Amino acid sequence: MTDSKVRQAGKRERLADAAARVLHEQGAERTTLADIAQAADVPVGNVYYYFKTKDQLVEAAIDTQARGLQETIESLGALPVPQERLKALVRGWVGQSEVTARYGCPTGTLAAELDKRDDGLDQVIAGVMRRLLDWIEEQFAAMGRADSRELAVALFAAYQGISLLTNTFRDPELMAVEGRRLERWIDSLA
Repeated sequence: MTDSKVRQAGKRERLADAAARVLHEQGAERTTLADIAQAADVPVGNVYYYFKTKDQLVEAAIDTQARGLQETIESLGALPVPQERLKALVRGWVGQSEVTARYGCPTGTLAAELDKRDDGLDQVIAGVMRRLLDWIEEQFAAMGRADSRELAVALFAAYQGISLLTNTFRDPELMAVEGRRLERWIDSLA
């Protein structure tokens, strides 16, 4: 790859990463292309070279979240048993409790916002959330649970609920308490 192509790829990736961060902090409706350009340290005029519309940047941000999820899943896959993978997932959520207290769950808050629009991006983010739900289900199934889908929904719903409460009350300790409860619950299912 030539130097200019590497720089182009670098700018595009920086813009997508910045979009994910700024959309999480400000929401899709309040975020401007200028906000994202500033966060990526890219001149605002250059944004249009990589993304013609704000919706394309939102989709790139969703792709960034999907890549992050895939990296997390691969990392958790190194753990020897599904019970430990699920508990590590919960600990990862709890580890983000300060950010969650300020802005909510990055994927959940964006999904709620995009659901109010009629552009199909709600289904794109739903695919990311479905991937995590399916992975959680796979872990419960590997634990020998016939009710793996229901357990996956319960775990994911508990996380989304505590994310909302943590953000609403700006209290990261709520997530820490729920995380400990979820780890005990996972242990009780083994």
